[in-house]
Amino acid sequence: MRLLVAGIGLIGARHLAHALEMPKVDVVGVIDPQLTQSHVPHFDSIDAVDVDADAILIATPSHLHADHGEQAAARGWHMLIEKPVAHSLDAADRIVAAAEQAGVQTLVGHHRRHHAAVAKLKALLGAGTIGTPVLASMIWAVKKPDPYFEVPWRAGPDGSPVLINLVHEVDLLRYLFGEVTSVQGIGSNTQRGAARVESGAALLGFEGGLAASISFADTTASPDSFEAGTGENPNIATTGEDYLRICGTGGAIAFPSLTVWSGAVDWSQEPQRAEHGVTPNVPLVAQLEHFAKVCAGDAAPLVCALEGRKTLEVTLAIEAAVAPDRERLTSPAASAHPPAPSRSTA
Repeated sequence: MRLLVAGIGLIGARHLAHALEMPKVDVVGVIDPQLTQSHVPHFDSIDAVDVDADAILIATPSHLHADHGEQAAARGWHMLIEKPVAHSLDAADRIVAAAEQAGVQTLVGHHRRHHAAVAKLKALLGAGTIGTPVLASMIWAVKKPDPYFEVPWRAGPDGSPVLINLVHEVDLLRYLFGEVTSVQGIGSNTQRGAARVESGAALLGFEGGLAASISFADTTASPDSFEAGTGENPNIATTGEDYLRICGTGGAIAFPSLTVWSGAVDWSQEPQRAEHGVTPNVPLVAQLEHFAKVCAGDAAPLVCALEGRKTLEVTLAIEAAVAPDRERLTSPAASAHPPAPSRSTA
């Protein structure tokens, strides 16, 4: 697969490093108007690319995804688009339409679906290990360093952890439990006071009746997050702590340890504990391997642009629920009185 990488920021640089080490991937160019590198030919824009390519990995800011997706489709390139698929539903629709018109494949970078531990979790749930899932509780809490917000777009509303980080959690929950039917939430910006929500909680209702809660913050030195628990992100310290618990009619399971409690008929009986091991993998590498198969016509995309749009729709509903009035987040009164819970439907 002859691959272009557009955008070599935090995640783009990781994609590039992995792609350069993969024998079945030939990185033929990097596209970035500001950041440079010396490994392969460098271009300032998609229009400037003058090498033959089969596909492009788009890791540019999300508000540029639709423009870059349309340009890539016009060149006949298959697309791996970093999450979220776009910054708005209209922009996502533009990508879907452009890909369909050009006859190219799309894959959205929800790489957790390619994680070995996630695959094992889904298999355990599918096998009825804990009966019918009824509840899920998730804590995603980290402390982002101040320099992280020196990038202009992260300093404003688009720097919300809902749009940047919880989109991963939403996609994971949709992958495990199906479609979301309702969203409630509350949020605040009491610590940094910037024009974005920084902490809060969301309650999601699913088609099958399951209720899932997501508590989130990017202002706390917590051990609880997917990244910390699994150690999959080299920029985030590993703790090995479980950040997700799922309760079913026949037991419960914690992730990422994949600890299962089962065997108790009711609360009078002590459940039995078992841990399910898994051979670790590098999900970004697994995702690139899958993308190569998609481009070759050997596999259907695990998360196409249309599927990514569904995750984006729920994520935007959460953002609207936890930050219904973004101007209010910047006012002094907001620090003392966070926005009241609001409800929206995904």
